[in-house]
Amino acid sequence: MYENETYFDRTTCSEEELKQRETPYDKKADKTARKEARAAKKAEIKAAKAAASARKEARSSGGMGRKVMISVSLGLCFGLFAGLGFYAVRLGTDHFFPAESDNAIITELPENLVNLPVTDKKPDSPVSYVSYVVDDVSDMVEDVMPAMVAIVKNYTSTGLNPWGQIYQKTNVSGGSGIIVGETDTELLIATNNHVVEDAESLDITFIDNSTAQAVVKGTDTDMDIAVIAVPVSALSQETLDSIVVARLGNSDELKLGRPVVAIGNALGYGQSVTNGIISALDREMTSEDGSTGRYIQTNAAINHGNSGGALLNMNGEVIGINVARIDDGVVSVEGMGFAIPINAAEPIISELMQRETRIEKVEEGDMGYMGVTMQTVTEEVSAMFGFPRGVFVREVSKGSAAEAAGIRVGDIIVKFDGQRISSNADLLETIQYFKAGETVTVTVKRSENGEYVDRKIEVTLGSRPAENE
Repeated sequence: MYENETYFDRTTCSEEELKQRETPYDKKADKTARKEARAAKKAEIKAAKAAASARKEARSSGGMGRKVMISVSLGLCFGLFAGLGFYAVRLGTDHFFPAESDNAIITELPENLVNLPVTDKKPDSPVSYVSYVVDDVSDMVEDVMPAMVAIVKNYTSTGLNPWGQIYQKTNVSGGSGIIVGETDTELLIATNNHVVEDAESLDITFIDNSTAQAVVKGTDTDMDIAVIAVPVSALSQETLDSIVVARLGNSDELKLGRPVVAIGNALGYGQSVTNGIISALDREMTSEDGSTGRYIQTNAAINHGNSGGALLNMNGEVIGINVARIDDGVVSVEGMGFAIPINAAEPIISELMQRETRIEKVEEGDMGYMGVTMQTVTEEVSAMFGFPRGVFVREVSKGSAAEAAGIRVGDIIVKFDGQRISSNADLLETIQYFKAGETVTVTVKRSENGEYVDRKIEVTLGSRPAENE
């Protein structure tokens, strides 16, 4: 009998079942059998799970491989079509825009670029260049410095003391110059007119620190240009061997941003070098005497004493004559210096260089004479009546050189032979270098239709009469 079984129908069992039922019940063996069955079932379930996981991993591995293969195939296709596209563009460009040269593309380079050839190429291959910007200008400065000079002007100024008494004072001012020519007898130097104006003497210092005196050969006050001359006989052979004549450039070719170098006797301490760029071109400015000019503007430092010095390009060519910076005693602006363009200055310099150098005053009996009575137009008179600065003609003598030339009463003499005339003393001092019979150009301001206009009058000087008229 099975455990807990109380009755069964023997008629429904087979002989074998009856035999088993008649076997005594073994509880321990039955428990072991059940346990083994459960373990077998668990093992079967675990095996099924393992098989399912294996199938899943197999499917996953196969999908990644397919993705990788698809990506590689797409990349190859893109590269193939991109290469074909670039090749087609190149063929079209070569067909419609053929290159003029197979070896180089030439572009305009800044002046401060230096090209160095690459030497490790085959002999028959095109030459390549490596470009770099030059910041070191020492070689250029060394070449041009012998053409630069320092100028010291000695002059006398007149003023009033607190008690209303007139006094005179000896003064010294500094400037700069550029050697622009040399003849058998003279060394010619260009500078600003205001550097040499009213000078009683001019001391020139050269590259070897030797000094010599110069005289004014000619000036143009409107352009603020002067040429002074040093006798060659006053210079030693060592000095002559150490100096050079400056090379002039072309200021019409300048462009904004081009590098420049300014050289001058800044503050009277001797030659100094500053650098910068072209900040502006054709800049209009009005000077203290009312004249208007157009200048090169640069941020290279131009200080007092630099006037008359050189503004140079990177080739060491003079492209301008330094003239000023903004400094009216109230406002002083750094980085705004100005220079006269050399193309505007060169014709005037050439004309002044051709003038006769007047070193010695003529004998009093041989001195030329105009025959006018004059009065200085002072700053106060000019401001009060609106007269130009110069010498007012109060009277013209009968039969005089001035009358014959056409000078009139009311004219204001402002130049004599190109020299600026600001007072009676200026005219008397200038005329002492001219003999009777010489013809000079006298520039006057003449009132016409309510405004003053320039008139240049050729005057052949007469002889001074026995008694002054």
